[in-house]
Amino acid sequence: MTHVAPRSDLADTVMARLVVVYPAAGDAERAAKAAAYMKGVAPFLGIPTPERRKLSRTVLAGTPRPDEGDCTAVALRCWELPEREYHYFAADYLRRHAGRCSSGFLPVARRLVTTVPWWDTVDVLAVHVVGPLVAADPALGAVMDEWIDDEDMWVVRTALLHQLRFRAATDSGRLFGHCLRRAGHPDFFVRKAIGWALREYAKTDPDAVRQFVDDARDRLSPLSVREALKHL
Repeated sequence: MTHVAPRSDLADTVMARLVVVYPAAGDAERAAKAAAYMKGVAPFLGIPTPERRKLSRTVLAGTPRPDEGDCTAVALRCWELPEREYHYFAADYLRRHAGRCSSGFLPVARRLVTTVPWWDTVDVLAVHVVGPLVAADPALGAVMDEWIDDEDMWVVRTALLHQLRFRAATDSGRLFGHCLRRAGHPDFFVRKAIGWALREYAKTDPDAVRQFVDDARDRLSPLSVREALKHL
């Protein structure tokens, strides 16, 4: 599905400021190093994270709280720009305002997860945008059950990680079921996500995670097992 950024005066203001403030702080040498570290997934402006977040506060100074349309417009327009820092800005913005978005925002989140995907943006979206959407509307758990079987590994990773901050509210049956469904996935980022999700839930219910890993050890990859049991 193609998503077109809706009209938003707030997004107009934010973007007009952003495309002036961010590039002025760029550093070509740092940009080249960042792009190399991120395996060339996108070009960079070369702004260190602390400085970028300080600049973001300048960009957002005096702006009103967004509604869902504003969030959609800011995110999609940032993702249309090539440099990765714009994607980071949008991910941070959505993280801050995820509670202002309804379950109808989930297809937009998927669009962002699958566009110029790499762990740096996908993980923020999975844990801090998709996760809160599902927590607010448990019916979206059924969509996560579809995403876990997706051909796109970043959609799969998102489904695995969306409950990462749920703690006692975690649907352990869904978590363990998802881990089993993709236990044999060949990609590092999926195997790592399985271990990470289990390790995080182990902080809430270590016995359940230990038992699950013991029962599923012949199906889980060594990486997933190692990550899951790291602190047990």
